Amino acid sequence: MTATEETKPARTRLISGPGMLLVWFYGVMVVGAVSRSVVQITTDFERAPLAYSLSAVAGVVYGFITYSLVRGGEKARRAAMVCCAAELVGVLVVGTWTLVEPSAFPDATVWSDYGMGYVFIPVLLPLSAMYWLRKARDGVRP
Repeated sequence: MTATEETKPARTRLISGPGMLLVWFYGVMVVGAVSRSVVQITTDFERAPLAYSLSAVAGVVYGFITYSLVRGGEKARRAAMVCCAAELVGVLVVGTWTLVEPSAFPDATVWSDYGMGYVFIPVLLPLSAMYWLRKARDGVRP
């Protein structure tokens, strides 16, 4: 071992226990959101460009959170926490927008109706992840 390896703090593992379930759910959401948006954007983008673009953004956010959870460490934990908060805001804003002004979304997004098309996982997942990440910061596993 070199001197830098000995003094470098160990990266905090974020995917032990329930963290593995979060990675699995986020991985499924990446595949769902990205594949949905790719098909929609390539086949019928002019029908609902806002909805299809938002689904693509959701897929990118899910991918970054998945990567951060797998990477581990304090910096990745903070980045995942910020992305989860942004995800939650996006779900709440888009979910409310789709209920208040449905004509703005001729087709659904991943976050439409608070993720109803995805069994409300898009609204529950960031809440669960932020709870997990907060506990990981404190060094406590729920």
